[in-house]
Amino acid sequence: MAIEQHIEELRAELRNAVDGAERRQIQAELEVAQAELAIATAEMHGLAEAEPPF
Repeated sequence: MAIEQHIEELRAELRNAVDGAERRQIQAELEVAQAELAIATAEMHGLAEAEPPF
């Protein structure tokens, strides 16, 4: 999966980041990617709807 690879790349970037601002930006991107993975997993298992209810 592309998102899982992206998460691993972000983790590697985070480990190598030295600047505080860069670390915060990467951490935020990592949290978004992890949330997207959680949503995709829930949708795949039928625990969430892909379409809004309206």
